[in-house]
Amino acid sequence: MERTHENGTLRLEHVDQKVTLVGWVSKRRNLGSLVFIDLRDRSGIVQLTFDETIADEIKNVRNEYILQVEGTVEKRKDANPKIATGEIEIHVEKVNIVNSAETAPITIADDTDTNEDTRLKYRYLDLRRSVLQKNLILRHKVCMVARNVLDKQGFVEVETPILARSTPEGARDYLVPSRIYNGKFWALPQSPQIYKQLLMIGGMEKYFQIARCFRDEDLRADRQPEFTQIDIEMSFGDEDTIFGVVENLMQNIFRETIDYKLEDHFVRIPWAECMARFGSDKPDMRFGNEIVDITDIFANTEFQVFKNTIADGGIINCIKFENAADQYSRKGLDQLQDFVKQGFKAKALAYLKMEKGTLSGSIAKVLSDQEKEALATKLNLEDNDLVLVIGDKAKIVQSSLGALRVRLAHELKRIPEKPTYKFLWVTDFPMFEYSEEEGRWVAAHHPFTAPKQEDVDKLFTDPAHVSSRAYDLVLNGYELLSGSIRIHNQDLQAKVFEAIGLSFEQAKKRFGFFLDSFRYGTPPHGGVGIGLERLIMVLAGTDNIRDVVAFPTTNSSFDLMSEAPNVVDNKQLEVLGIEISKQEQEK
Repeated sequence: MERTHENGTLRLEHVDQKVTLVGWVSKRRNLGSLVFIDLRDRSGIVQLTFDETIADEIKNVRNEYILQVEGTVEKRKDANPKIATGEIEIHVEKVNIVNSAETAPITIADDTDTNEDTRLKYRYLDLRRSVLQKNLILRHKVCMVARNVLDKQGFVEVETPILARSTPEGARDYLVPSRIYNGKFWALPQSPQIYKQLLMIGGMEKYFQIARCFRDEDLRADRQPEFTQIDIEMSFGDEDTIFGVVENLMQNIFRETIDYKLEDHFVRIPWAECMARFGSDKPDMRFGNEIVDITDIFANTEFQVFKNTIADGGIINCIKFENAADQYSRKGLDQLQDFVKQGFKAKALAYLKMEKGTLSGSIAKVLSDQEKEALATKLNLEDNDLVLVIGDKAKIVQSSLGALRVRLAHELKRIPEKPTYKFLWVTDFPMFEYSEEEGRWVAAHHPFTAPKQEDVDKLFTDPAHVSSRAYDLVLNGYELLSGSIRIHNQDLQAKVFEAIGLSFEQAKKRFGFFLDSFRYGTPPHGGVGIGLERLIMVLAGTDNIRDVVAFPTTNSSFDLMSEAPNVVDNKQLEVLGIEISKQEQEK
């Protein structure tokens, strides 16, 4: 179908030109002898004018009809600065109604008032909104930049299997039954982890892939059952090498997509320090208000609660928000108390306010003058400062104050309104975490992550204090990337399996082909998996992952548009050797 221009590209320099345009009717306005129609295509909207000589031909046209028009570009008398084409309009001389449309069940506009479930059910209509189209175009551009940048650095794009063997550890697998081998199952990959390591063993040295990944886990606003990683692996490099590759990639992506210049090198903080300062392993660095350890101030306290906490091995920490005391009434502070008690199992939240040089608040009366003076000095307190204090086990204190830090920053509008992007490498993660459910230590990252060399001797004697060579890249409070230096020595791999309760024989049953490959000269290697959707979310300025996915599911992992998952024909199940239980059939 002929068109001379895209609608959103027309400007004053096109005045007096004859054009042919196509698109959807976005809005229609009748003004007596003139009819105005906003015609929309992917590039934007342009205003069409129809005089009485042609208006009769469009008398039945409604929103979402598709039109092809021929006309002349004219300068608008009443410019509209809200749209890019607002200084011109098209005087239509010929119109062709390409297709009609029923009344849409959703409002097709960027500022739509249609609820999300309805928009997901009619996603093909929701995708006509320019905000979603821009997000998908942004996603496309990021992928193109990534491919170009990594290609220039010698990385080779290799596809890895979607149907693979199910492996333990991590989230649940999505399983695919085999027709040929009834009773046996493929698994959809949670990541291309084993395959990309095998590519390193295979001598590819530098690999990347824009890879589809699948995890059967509970969902959140920033998570979907299937997602995409910019997956990177390389041989003969260490953390510095990999960090350099990723930082260069991010600098190119931000410059070429949103024209934003990132810092030359990203800040690096070890995990333990990150938890102590921010109470989170994915802190938002766009604002300060770090956690402060004030345990030492209460070493000889007479305040029994703090005294008992320290005696039990706990800590006393706080956060300070400047010029915020008058923003929180007793009711507001009670809500913060409920927040940390219910969400993080903190026993209590104490508060202090500096007012006219004097500390007041829930614990002010039980503190000594010396303790108050020490607090004021250490925290550099000024009038109207608010201090929130928690004493408890270190994990509870850090997670509670970390969450409060973020909550208050949002409530007090301390996060810069101007788009700001603060990256942080979090390094030296714990190698293991204890699973109460399984009664054993499990891999905190995955079982192929290398421990720090100086901690290898503690694998069996002190697993709680073994640090790994795992790292995350955090951006504005989101975990954007996770990766590690991998184990390349078979003996060390056997020790790590044993540390998580797997004998080498059990490990061979699960990872046999992979472990066999270690015998033939495995190079040192490591890599990362960059969450593409989370990266696009930040670039697009949204906090909902469904805004950057073409056909997303709900929080309950259901596709409202196609109504999937759904039942299948019994004949399909028979050839797979599967029978649905009577209980499930009756649901």
